[in-house]
Amino acid sequence: MNWDRVSGNWKQFRGKVKEQWGKLTDDEIAQINGNREQLEGMIQERYGITKDDVKKQVDQAMSRW
Repeated sequence: MNWDRVSGNWKQFRGKVKEQWGKLTDDEIAQINGNREQLEGMIQERYGITKDDVKKQVDQAMSRW
């Protein structure tokens, strides 16, 4: 799956994002609105992990969706 598909169907993927990264609030997920860079930035901020690790996590999550 590519990010364009996730972005285009963001409302459907919000629940999966919440499952994967439960520290993100509903308001933050709504604010992301399908923007991968914002998603990665918020994950990095909330979980204190490196940008490379965040990219890997998002890629892995996308492969399961």
